[in-house]
Amino acid sequence: MTGDVDSPFWWSDSTGDVHVAFTSAEAGNVATHIGDSQAALTNRADLAQHLGAAPRFLDQVHSAEVCDADTAGEAAPTADAWVGTASAPLAVLVADCLPVLFAGIDRDHRPITAAAHAGRQGLLAGVLERTAAAMRARGAQSVTAWIGPGACGGCYEVPADMLEAVAVNRPSIASRTSWGTPALNLRAEARTVLESAGADVVDVPGCTIEDPQLFSHRRSQRTGDPQGRFAGIVWF
Repeated sequence: MTGDVDSPFWWSDSTGDVHVAFTSAEAGNVATHIGDSQAALTNRADLAQHLGAAPRFLDQVHSAEVCDADTAGEAAPTADAWVGTASAPLAVLVADCLPVLFAGIDRDHRPITAAAHAGRQGLLAGVLERTAAAMRARGAQSVTAWIGPGACGGCYEVPADMLEAVAVNRPSIASRTSWGTPALNLRAEARTVLESAGADVVDVPGCTIEDPQLFSHRRSQRTGDPQGRFAGIVWF
C-alpha cells in the first residue's frame, strides 16, 4: 500500500519503467455512471494531474471483449479489456470485480500494456485468456499480470447451484464464506487462468468487501456506504 498521504492510490508499485496502481475510495469515485458524474470528472482530472497524463477508460459491460487501445478513438470503447503500445495510462473500473493489469516487452524492447475488468461473468467468459493472447499477438515475449483487490473467496457468497455449476470445470474457483456458505474465489481462478496462459502473476492482496478504503458494490448494498468505483491503472 502506498505510504504517500497525498497520493490518490490505495496501492502502487513500479518495476523498471512499468507503473501499476489502484486508486482509493478516499480519492473519490471515478466512474461517471455512478452518482454525481461531475464529481467523478473532477476526480478523474485530479488523478490525471497526479499521473501527469489522463488515464483512458472503457465502457465496461461484463464481457470478454478485448479492444485495441492504439486504434480506439477518443470515446470510451465498449469492452472489458484493452491492449496498447502507446504511453497513455490504461484503466479499468471496479468495485468487487478484479482489476487485472498487464505489462510486457516485445523483442524490440517496446512496451505493451493491458488492463482487464474481470468480474464473474467476464472471468468465466475468458476475458483474461483473451487479454493475454492479445498481448502475445502484439509480440510480447513475456507477460506480467497484477491481480488487484476484489471480493475475496471468504466474502463472495453465491447460491449453491451457481457454485456447483461453475466449479465443475473450474475447481480452483470453489470457496466457502467465512460464515460457511457457498462462495466463489475469483482471485484463485484468475491466477490459474493467467499461469496457464504463461503469465507471471503478482497478487495484490485486498478484499473490497472488507476494506473501507476501497469501493464495494456488495458492501454498499448491505451497509449503505457510498457507492463508487475505483480504478486499476497501468502505464509506462
